[in-house]
Amino acid sequence: MTLKGPMHQLMLVVVSVVVVFALHNATFWGIWAEIFYGSIARGIVFAVAFFLLCCGLMSIFAFNRLLRPTIAILLILSAVTSFYMDQLGVVIDREMIQNVVSTTITEGKHLITAPFVIWVGLTGLLPAVLVFYIQISHRNFVTAIWQNMLTLLLCVFGFVGLIATDLKGNASVLRTRIDLKSSFQPLAPIAEYFRYVAMISRSVTLEFNEIGLDAALLEDFNLSGKPNLTVVVVGETARAQNFSLGSYDRLTNPELAKKDIAYFDNVSSCGTSTAVSLPCMFSKFNRSEYSYERGKSHENVLDLIQRAGYRVEWIDNNTGDKGLAERVVYSHVTNVDDPTFCGEGECIDGILVAEVARRLAGIQSDTVLVLHQIGSHGPSYYLRYPQAFEKFQPACRTSNFSDCTTQELTNAYDNTILYTDKVMADLLSLLAKQKSLITSMIYVSDHGESLGEKGLYLHGAPYFMAPDEQTKVPMIIWLSDAYQRVTGTNLECLTAEPDLDYSHANLFHTLLGMTGVQTAQRDPQLDIFDNCRKKPNGGKP
Repeated sequence: MTLKGPMHQLMLVVVSVVVVFALHNATFWGIWAEIFYGSIARGIVFAVAFFLLCCGLMSIFAFNRLLRPTIAILLILSAVTSFYMDQLGVVIDREMIQNVVSTTITEGKHLITAPFVIWVGLTGLLPAVLVFYIQISHRNFVTAIWQNMLTLLLCVFGFVGLIATDLKGNASVLRTRIDLKSSFQPLAPIAEYFRYVAMISRSVTLEFNEIGLDAALLEDFNLSGKPNLTVVVVGETARAQNFSLGSYDRLTNPELAKKDIAYFDNVSSCGTSTAVSLPCMFSKFNRSEYSYERGKSHENVLDLIQRAGYRVEWIDNNTGDKGLAERVVYSHVTNVDDPTFCGEGECIDGILVAEVARRLAGIQSDTVLVLHQIGSHGPSYYLRYPQAFEKFQPACRTSNFSDCTTQELTNAYDNTILYTDKVMADLLSLLAKQKSLITSMIYVSDHGESLGEKGLYLHGAPYFMAPDEQTKVPMIIWLSDAYQRVTGTNLECLTAEPDLDYSHANLFHTLLGMTGVQTAQRDPQLDIFDNCRKKPNGGKP
């Protein structure tokens, strides 16, 4: 039996929805099976309800010149998003879309692997092309309107009716199982895209707020007559679980272990991606208070430090400052011509130490240097360190995780941490040699990374479901002897309780205290240094 004559437009809608359901929703079906285990009949009713909803929504576009392009776009979109969700456990939510928008071509190209191209080609592009070869019936506009509206109404009523067969149970699933809703292709990514557009639109019209207008340097903070140099290192994708300074059983921090530092591994990130964590950690808002709009419409801690008299410079070896350095000196070193550290449009983090060394002789006043690392950014971990630092072998040397075992992936990631250890140790050695400057350093990573645990890879998972591997980050503080002596700060005091709970919310207030900036915006209780610093004249700095 063969199909004769052109296909009805609404039948093409049904077929396209079937294809998306069958090919692009593996994660959705996995979560669905978990939820409805032991109640298959109820699960089938739930699935059919969603199928009807999708058919109804798609019927809106069932017009002669609109239907084919719409279906083609949705097929390709769902193929792309399903690859990253099904293969890497990446959720395409608003924050992830924000990450995609702010990434660079150099960074993004590592995510375009052979399996990705094959998957998108076979399950997205090929069906999309076939859509244009299928002969479909053409309806006049009036007929299309009433048929499409009738289909939409019937599908919506069907959806509501099926959900109502177990309203209490299904409502509970829809309300509490955000992971199910966020995995549904292609509706979830489309909805999140519109959320992103709405967020950006709101931020454009917001009034910019200056904060800390009272910011000033404490008179007795540094009486040495020498400039104060504070280096803030923003790590990238470093998770606390893989630092041997903590409890990791591999020696990934051999050089830092020799340094007189304070290390903290119970630090929670503000987000699971750079686009969220970076502006949040420099803002005055904690994780529950922070939003993109608030971050864009308020000054950050660098503004306050600069207002107090410091020269502030941001040196970037990553994908940018996410708007943080708009009002301070900014330089990007990723594309500098340095054969020692750079090649193929990227530089490893040793370039940052070289940049600091180049600036030291010219520092004549209080200065803050922010170093934004490329760190352990995946998926191409093997590009983040020199060959000499491939200690843990065999290491995954491709961005295609399916070609590597979990151990090979972990080996490559641990090599990035080993190299970060070297970079940080070199930086501390450089700072320790300075006799004409009062030096100090704080390091904290923006977020962590999943290496296959629970089927998750990379980062960017919604915070409500993000594992500790993505939210627990390392933090390191180093103070020169001169800094401790001049400011009355006791490093040993900081290490007395290394297991205390900290978060990115501490950075704003700690940096103010660390640089001796007095302002009503600083909360002493959130300043890590507060209890370990002498109090001039019996009062808090």
